[in-house]
Amino acid sequence: MSKVNLGFQVIPKSPEHNTYEIVDKAINVVQQSGVKYEVGPMETVMEGELDELIEIVKRAQDACIEGGATEVMTYVKIHYRPHKGVTIDEKIEKYR
Repeated sequence: MSKVNLGFQVIPKSPEHNTYEIVDKAINVVQQSGVKYEVGPMETVMEGELDELIEIVKRAQDACIEGGATEVMTYVKIHYRPHKGVTIDEKIEKYR
């Protein structure tokens, strides 16, 4: 399968814990994964093989629960181009 971009946003619900600290745990999962990624103010975008990226999202959700969330809503966007693949750089390099 070709390289895709996957953007995701976790929204943890926790009456007792700081939401930003819980989201940081999800971002840590991405950082430790070894895939190329960009953290933005509303979502994190990763680049790689779709199956691997979906697994990272699952682990990020689990990290939110382990961090004190009682539930997590996750929004996922995927940009897929079958023959050429998709890169983060092609989209934002001109803005750097």
